[in-house]
Amino acid sequence: MRHGKSNWDAAYDSDHERPLAPRGEKSAGAMGVLLRDAGEAPDLVVSSTAVRARSTAELARIAGGWSGPLELEPRLYGASPDEALLIAGLHGTNQERLMLVGHEPTWSTLVATLTGARVTVKTATVAAIDLPITEWSQAAQAPGTLAYLVHPRLFANRIPQ
Repeated sequence: MRHGKSNWDAAYDSDHERPLAPRGEKSAGAMGVLLRDAGEAPDLVVSSTAVRARSTAELARIAGGWSGPLELEPRLYGASPDEALLIAGLHGTNQERLMLVGHEPTWSTLVATLTGARVTVKTATVAAIDLPITEWSQAAQAPGTLAYLVHPRLFANRIPQ
């Protein structure tokens, strides 16, 4: 999942501290509910420590009532696709459905790396990739299939204002 829409007009000291815009907050919650209702809630969420990513993960998890824990991973901020896969291998032990929450352009490149699909991962978009693996450390070598790519704007009329 990519973080929700950030607030470029807010006061913040660094890019890492940039918060979500109100639209980003609403979208994060809506995606949390959508994933829960679709039976796709993650077993574990691992998020970048950037404020906008961490807030997205927290809001989605709370709104969706996900039972899986949230872990913060500073290395996801600025991570390359290979680094994101390494992080998945380190955190995903014993988890069937793992969600990483982070940033562009890493997420679009990661989807292409795992599936060959060229997509743009817009803000608050969830890309689900099916991987034929038994351990997350095998993800980099597995031929993945893009199961779905869902953007909150598809559900704009269902997002509470």
